Amino acid sequence: MPVNHLVLFQFKTDASADKVEEAYLNMLSLKDKCLHPTTQTPYIKSFTGGRDNSPEGLQSGIQYAFVVEFENIADRDFYVHNDQAHKAFVANASPIIEKAIVVDYSF
Repeated sequence: MPVNHLVLFQFKTDASADKVEEAYLNMLSLKDKCLHPTTQTPYIKSFTGGRDNSPEGLQSGIQYAFVVEFENIADRDFYVHNDQAHKAFVANASPIIEKAIVVDYSF
């Protein structure tokens, strides 16, 4: 059963535009950097994201959104708990992230 992993970021007000752009690009690069533990090939089915452009004004500070699709729960769980590329991203981006919201659902 496929799983969508939604990730929402609000960056700290003192984060430079260059650092935010770097984090954004690094997040998108995970699609190719995250490798399956058995096959050593990329396992993220699809990965999209970008800066908020909603006219509704209901963002509550959220500036960027990403949707990561996995083939199954096991792949999502590996990504969240064990994937070294993902862990490196989290370690590098955490200092400039004010708030992160993550919601997953199967479909």
